[in-house]
Amino acid sequence: VVRWGRSVFANIQKFIQFQLTVNVAALLINVVAAISSGDVPLNAVQLLWVNLIMDTLGALALATEPPTDHLMHRLPVGRKEPLITNIMWRNLIVQALYQVTVLLVLNFKGTSILHLEGERRQHASDVKNTMIFNAFVLSQIFNEFNARKPDEINVFTGVTKNYLFMGIIGITCVLQIIIIEFLGKFTKTVKLDWKLWLASIGIGLFSWPLAVLGKMIPVPKTPLAVYFVRPFQRCINARRS
Repeated sequence: VVRWGRSVFANIQKFIQFQLTVNVAALLINVVAAISSGDVPLNAVQLLWVNLIMDTLGALALATEPPTDHLMHRLPVGRKEPLITNIMWRNLIVQALYQVTVLLVLNFKGTSILHLEGERRQHASDVKNTMIFNAFVLSQIFNEFNARKPDEINVFTGVTKNYLFMGIIGITCVLQIIIIEFLGKFTKTVKLDWKLWLASIGIGLFSWPLAVLGKMIPVPKTPLAVYFVRPFQRCINARRS
């Protein structure tokens, strides 16, 4: 019973970390791009697709993770302890910063990086934005593996035994290919050649070694929320005294 209870709690935390990473990255990318250039690389339809695969398929994939013996080595969680731990914040910040940095570089310098100077301006912009959208979605697919094991180096332990997780990853990849290659009018994207597909995969794939490096960063045992609450508590106590 304890093992299954901890598994449910851990799966909720996995999904929250994964979902926050997606939302923070998408928000920062569009806000920074809109403020600087007045244009957003991820349109409404693309964001709806991202939310669909992350909210529905992503939740289903991470919520069905079976319990492992590793859960029994954790300390009990108190009632007042935060749901989002320092480890989750660390993983979230590392992945979100990476995605935002890479995709904003593509947004501002993508025309020269992708060698689109000789193309028509509108076509070059469409290719650049499609590349950003594709790389963003693939980054979430690869990061979904990282979310399986927030506090472990090897995120692939037992992944082949979770057929639902692997099936959802496969379905998401197939749907992404269909959207890019065949549903351009609906999502306002253009077809990408094999070089841009490999580049998109490479951007997403780098999240795996980055996750390993990120997990080597030590985190304090005191919850981060405490550091933000303390100044307010001091002000309140000072007024009372």
